[in-house]
Amino acid sequence: MKTNPDDELKGSEARLWTLIAQRALPGADAARIDQRIWDLFGEEWAVMFTDLAGFSRQVEAYGIIHFLQEIYEQKRLLLPLVAEHDGILVKVEADSFLILFKRAASAVRCAVAMQHVCQAFNARRPSELQVLLCVGVGFGRVLRIGDVDVYGQEVNAASKLGEDVATSNEVLVTEAARDAAGEIEGLSYRDLGVKVPGAERCYRLEYPRE
Repeated sequence: MKTNPDDELKGSEARLWTLIAQRALPGADAARIDQRIWDLFGEEWAVMFTDLAGFSRQVEAYGIIHFLQEIYEQKRLLLPLVAEHDGILVKVEADSFLILFKRAASAVRCAVAMQHVCQAFNARRPSELQVLLCVGVGFGRVLRIGDVDVYGQEVNAASKLGEDVATSNEVLVTEAARDAAGEIEGLSYRDLGVKVPGAERCYRLEYPRE
C-alpha cells in the first residue's frame, strides 16, 4: 500500500519535493533550502508557451473528435520546427505547448517559423480547421526539473502572454526575452504598453507574414 504520494517520483522531481517538504517543516531554514534548490535546478532558458485562439469555442461547436484532430495537426506542424530550432518540448496541456530553448534568438526564430507554417496551412483550410497560433516567449533563470516541468517568473510571464494576451498570429515576448535575443534581421518589436505577472514590459514581435 502506498503511503506517500511522492513514492513513485524519481530523480530530479523526487529531490525537489523532498526539499520542499523539508522547507515546510516548522523552524526550517527556508533561505538555506531555497539556495540548495536553486543550486540544484537553477538554469537560464528561453521559455515558450503556445496556445490556439478560439479553441474552446471550436470544441463546443464541433465536438471532441474535432479537438483531437486540432491537437494532431498542431503537433504535426509545429514539433518538427521545435526540433529544427533545438527546442525541448517539456509539456503538452490540451492545446498548449511548453517548450524550452537555450537561446532566446532560437525561440524567437522558431516562433516566426511556427506562425509561417500555420499561415500557409490555414490558407488551404476552411475556418473551422485552421490552426490559429498564439505564442508567448520569456527568458531568464528558472527552476528546470529534468524534462518534467519548469518554474519561474519568466515561465509565468510567457504563459500569460501566450495563453491570455496574444491573439492569433501574434508572438509576444518579455523584455528579458527581447534583450537576450538581440537584433534579428527582418524582425522588430513594438511595446505592448502592458505588463503581466513576471514581466514589467512586454513586446509584440513584428515579423513578415506568409
